[in-house]
Amino acid sequence: MDRKTLLAFLLIAVVLILMPYYMNIVAPPTEDIGTADSTAVMPPLSQERITQRSLPEETADNQISTERSALDRAVLSEDKERLIAVETDLYSALISNKNGGSIVSFILKKYKATDTTSVQLVDNFNKNNLLFAAMSVEGVPLILNNYWEFDGGSSELQVGSATETLTFRNVIDGQTVYKTLSFSPNSYEIAVSFDLSNVREIISQGVYSLSWNGGLPSTEKNLKDELFYYKAFVYQGDELSSEKLRAGNTLSENYRGRTNWTATRNKYFISALIPVEAAVGAELKGSYDTEVPQFDIAVTQQVNSSNSFSLYLGPLEYGQVSALGVGLEQSMSMGWSVIRPISRGVLAALVAMHKYIPNYGVVLIIFSILVKILVYPLTRKSHQSMRAMSTLQPKLQALKEKYAKDPQKLNQATMKLYKDEGVNPMGGCLPLLIQMPLLFALFQVFRSTIELRGAPFVLWITDLSAPDTLFEIGGFPVNILPLVMAASMFVQQKLTPTTATMGQQKSMMYIMNIFFVFIFYRLPSGLNLYYTLFNILTILQQKYLTPQQTTKPPAVKNKKK
Repeated sequence: MDRKTLLAFLLIAVVLILMPYYMNIVAPPTEDIGTADSTAVMPPLSQERITQRSLPEETADNQISTERSALDRAVLSEDKERLIAVETDLYSALISNKNGGSIVSFILKKYKATDTTSVQLVDNFNKNNLLFAAMSVEGVPLILNNYWEFDGGSSELQVGSATETLTFRNVIDGQTVYKTLSFSPNSYEIAVSFDLSNVREIISQGVYSLSWNGGLPSTEKNLKDELFYYKAFVYQGDELSSEKLRAGNTLSENYRGRTNWTATRNKYFISALIPVEAAVGAELKGSYDTEVPQFDIAVTQQVNSSNSFSLYLGPLEYGQVSALGVGLEQSMSMGWSVIRPISRGVLAALVAMHKYIPNYGVVLIIFSILVKILVYPLTRKSHQSMRAMSTLQPKLQALKEKYAKDPQKLNQATMKLYKDEGVNPMGGCLPLLIQMPLLFALFQVFRSTIELRGAPFVLWITDLSAPDTLFEIGGFPVNILPLVMAASMFVQQKLTPTTATMGQQKSMMYIMNIFFVFIFYRLPSGLNLYYTLFNILTILQQKYLTPQQTTKPPAVKNKKK
């Protein structure tokens, strides 16, 4: 591979790696609102956004109580908050009778936060969740964010081998409304259902909304990296619309039409509202005046539906999310469309191997060996092609001197020489082209999938999804694996049988090593580990498995007289 070809591949790699970040800066994604297939109008969640960051809980309760008393719209069933502790194998939750079963705490037992405590998915900004809102036929907002009556005596609920339920009730115009939350073992899904049979005639246009307000808190040490993943989604008609926020901005979008789900996520976790029957619309609101963006998501449903929903509140673990069967896995960051199948295949392979090998670092070593075995025929031919190219350099140089003033004849003579000698000048590039999609897929897997979050290897490598920082000097992280990776690249290139070790191209080899250190320095240690292992295996292959002489002497052809 000559200097220009090498530089071209290098520039292509840089463009492919940096393009998503550039596009995110200069043109953040905005999606059009789906085409309406219903005349239903999204009811307002409130006159203003009913969230704790904009309205303290005590003030909100007093204001709503006064409003309802004056309008004589609802009878408050309880005058104080009751909390019910729910325990499953996956999480510990606190459920409040406010909103008829809002979640005020949701602690995941299998995932640790940066301070070694368990991940908490509900903070002060998103406690006002699972809120029922509608409009009365008289045009009065019906926002049931008061304390509902709890139909149960115990304040503790242990979810064992069977599904357990909590039932709450409220009153609108003397008519009772029921809300039930069902908790299943070994699942992050919470079933939410309403009995609205008594109030269908009271609700304007026969539609209401169920909302999750405030989004999700930050759970990762690297907040700057995590902010890249904060989004809200609406999935309609097999099309995914997503919204991001910049600091200081706000969001307010209404979506009309057949809606499969709406969700909000941070880097590794998601909260999704999934109607059992397709909803008739959705609403996204958001603000970014705190440490992280805060999204309010809601689905609009008809009162004559089954009035059943699922709340998925948990990890973006591909197996669990895809098992829901609603396309929620499309909210995951698995790369461009051409890369996603490879990313999913890589993730499935790593997870399957991890069932038998508890250390993901060891899994990665075995994975790199398997990949090397698969591409061995190609890399062997590549090395043979490069050696053949090396033996042709004197003849190529002679042609350059002979046709120095005639580029067209030089090109024709060069192609003829390649054909006569049976050499493919691009043969040495094929393994690199095949590896590029795999590298991009590994980048996505190690950077954004929760399966690799916090996965340790050995010694100072405690998280394969993050750089392997050994220590810091003046706030600058000292990462070891990128330097080892660059050294392995250097040794590999020294053993490569091309002219890249002579003349100006020798300096290009050093520049490329430095450039790769720059690119890989802040990438996940798992990706650095894989690339380093692959280079080492290539070195062993070149030294011990590839024949040293594979080219035949130039054939002597009889000239026609």
